[in-house]
Amino acid sequence: MAGFVAFCILLPLLGTVLGSAAVFFLPGGISHRLHRALSGFAAGVMTAASIWSLLIPAMERSAELGAMAFLPASAGFWLGLLFLAGLDRVVPVRESLSGSRLTFAVTLHNFPEGMAVGAVCAGLLAGDPGLSSAGTVALSLGIAVQNIPEGAIISLPMTSAGSSRWSGFLAGALSGVVEPLGAGLTLWLAGLLIPTLPWMLSFAAGAMLFVVVEELIPALARQEGDHGGTACFALGFTLMMALDVALG
Repeated sequence: MAGFVAFCILLPLLGTVLGSAAVFFLPGGISHRLHRALSGFAAGVMTAASIWSLLIPAMERSAELGAMAFLPASAGFWLGLLFLAGLDRVVPVRESLSGSRLTFAVTLHNFPEGMAVGAVCAGLLAGDPGLSSAGTVALSLGIAVQNIPEGAIISLPMTSAGSSRWSGFLAGALSGVVEPLGAGLTLWLAGLLIPTLPWMLSFAAGAMLFVVVEELIPALARQEGDHGGTACFALGFTLMMALDVALG
């Protein structure tokens, strides 16, 4: 199980590294159509994961509260949402168009995504019946796919500004290192305070849905007659739902 957890924690970082490597094999950058497809798929996976892998298990772990089982999940959800909103207000990714400010912004926004993976892995290790190995992998994969264009938007502008390809690649790749750190921290805290797991799961759901609505959905803006991004959203959503429910 330790090896499986390590794989899930490192998978999002792999997505960032892959996106950063665009400086070597996609010098012209990621096309708008591919960006929409990746954003749509990641948004679908992360939306479904927020429901089936985070919010529903959070409520199931609070079942002893009866009709009030939704309270920890609701409160944790809003805490995660407000945390990302506050973070975005201090260091907004969309206004940090280039340079070290963009790298810093993307790095900070990656931390809660790592927490989401850590929270699900913690629930899996705790034997939560509402979580599955397949759903955990799907969540990590969705975040990894979302990280591909994020790695590219750091590495490609740096090379365009005169930096070497290796410098751009390393800057993009290092922005994803905080994700396994966030996952590890969440695992450690959950191990110490198992009763807080419903709060951690729902906090991660709020943080992830903020990313979906504020960053991924706007990236799906389409040209007339192009529904590719929406189709990829539906594909990601149904794939995550099927994995989590059928293999749960």
